[in-house]
Amino acid sequence: MPLKNSLLLLLAAVIWGIAFVAQSVGMDYVGGFTFNAVRSLIGSAVLVPLILVLGQKNSNSSATVETASSHPSTNTVSNVQKQKDLIIGGIFCGICLCLASNFQQFGIKYTTVGKAGFITACYIVIVPIIGLFLGKKCSKFIWAAVVMALIGLYLLCITDGFSIGKGDLLVLVCAFLFSIHILVIDHFSPKVDGVKLSCIQFLTCGILSGIPALLFEHPEFSSILAAWQPILYAGVMSCGVAYTLQIIGQKNMNPTVASLILSLESCISVLAGWVLLGQQLSAKEIFGCVIMFAAIILAQLPQKQNA
Repeated sequence: MPLKNSLLLLLAAVIWGIAFVAQSVGMDYVGGFTFNAVRSLIGSAVLVPLILVLGQKNSNSSATVETASSHPSTNTVSNVQKQKDLIIGGIFCGICLCLASNFQQFGIKYTTVGKAGFITACYIVIVPIIGLFLGKKCSKFIWAAVVMALIGLYLLCITDGFSIGKGDLLVLVCAFLFSIHILVIDHFSPKVDGVKLSCIQFLTCGILSGIPALLFEHPEFSSILAAWQPILYAGVMSCGVAYTLQIIGQKNMNPTVASLILSLESCISVLAGWVLLGQQLSAKEIFGCVIMFAAIILAQLPQKQNA
């Protein structure tokens, strides 16, 4: 396993973990819809230069292939279908991302960034459960991970009065929506270019988030400028840089190992919240985080394939 790849993925996890702090701080200046709209549009713009560079390389290689091909019409039909899948996939992914990110954004307003990071990471356990309804079987490891995640969630979210906080509930809905988002990406990503798909989904998310922002939050340019640091970090670093690092880091790497490294963002969010915002967790909440992280690792263990 290349050390360089692991370090790139670890850096992506660090960027995403700290992004929870940026989201929390950004809410002090602008509304949740406004924050997500601006950061998503910035994230989409950041990926454009990367698309142009990659497109230039691909055009040079495809020109060579077309010269050798004796069926140019077949290639044309294939390209049209790819463009169709790219647009449809990008829009669907953008809709899912818009719903998930806005539930997360408003949830962070009412809970700590550490708790939000771990609850969001539940998607790693939720995805296989949703897969059951799609005809995919779950191993014993997955079921054990589900039980552990529920125990961890209880310790992390449920108060002494047996109630769950408003913010925790919103982030839990966000984790479910991110699970849907992952499954949609899983369907479209093998068919299209990943960077272009991400660019379109960020653009869609930005436009959709911008509609309620204009209707309900009436954003002012001065407020957006006041929040330029968290917005720029979330847009450029979290959306643009970290996504690119993930693409490069996952190349020729075991996807299970890659998922484990990326899931460290939940631990980093706790550390970032403590160091940058002074947010602390109780012993009970820390124990819940430990159990949930163990569940995340367990859910990523390789499953034996039945003959």
